[in-house]
Amino acid sequence: MSGISAQDVKKLRDLTGAGMMDCKKALTESGGDLDGAIDYLRKKGQKVAAKRADREANEGVVVAITNDDNSKGIIVSVSCETDFVAKNDDFQAFVKNIANVALENLPADLEALLALPLDGATIGDKLIDQTGKIGEKIEATKYELLEGENIASYIHAGSKIGVLVSYKDGGKEGADQFFKGMAMHIAAMSPSILHYNQFEADYIAKETEAFQNQIKIENEERERLGKHLLNVPKYVSQTQLTEDVMNAAADVIREELKAEGKPEQIWDKILPGKLERFVADNTLLDKEHCLLNQNYALDDSKSVETAIADFNADASIVAFKRVAVG
Repeated sequence: MSGISAQDVKKLRDLTGAGMMDCKKALTESGGDLDGAIDYLRKKGQKVAAKRADREANEGVVVAITNDDNSKGIIVSVSCETDFVAKNDDFQAFVKNIANVALENLPADLEALLALPLDGATIGDKLIDQTGKIGEKIEATKYELLEGENIASYIHAGSKIGVLVSYKDGGKEGADQFFKGMAMHIAAMSPSILHYNQFEADYIAKETEAFQNQIKIENEERERLGKHLLNVPKYVSQTQLTEDVMNAAADVIREELKAEGKPEQIWDKILPGKLERFVADNTLLDKEHCLLNQNYALDDSKSVETAIADFNADASIVAFKRVAVG
């Protein structure tokens, strides 16, 4: 390796982040030519990437950031193979650099993000370089962009989950902290849509059958253990609870109260609570997937929709994005 100075090696390391021995070898192979050494390292990264293409990359880092006036936000997820790499300071700084470029340029999608320039190459090329440097499969797996009047961001679980929430504050102070709490809820409860009215009818029909079968199977085990059996719902979403369905449910409850010998004059006091329980038992899909219909994680006596209304009648969540590693 004669003729390759320590200064040359340091310069190549500063430019590429590659290890000292890799830099020495790259400079030797290129005859001391810096551009040739960079090309050598990139090709080495491509070879490593090809070899590890079928590996699982279930660890990584998620970064969620907003611009100065909180009107735009982005989430970037970069995956790797091991938690050891994900916790590495250099790797985390690399992902933050990608996120900063994304926020500055606001690409439309992941493909556009990969084509953006970063330190003399594209982000896509830099990911290949990282694969060669680290020896693990490194890839950008998710990218989300959200714009609106106000954007709250939140990072959860050691940079494993990132959330953006677009909201209207209704002019009330403290909205930034309140909706950061909503972002924390989204991180923990993983809703997929805002409201049950966004469900497709075919999806609801399929999920109704799935929930019923799931509870029937669970009841078989409960029966074997001598435990109380769960109610098998006829419905799973508020969209199915039409006026006719609710009237029929009320009639059934009245018949039950009559059979129990409850005086008719107190039925109207009992009926609302029974109907509320009927709705709760028959909206399981909504509570699992619909943000506004979930019990609020920071106060489970309320739904998210009610918690927002209690904060400010004019406040609302417009949209949200959630990205998780793995």
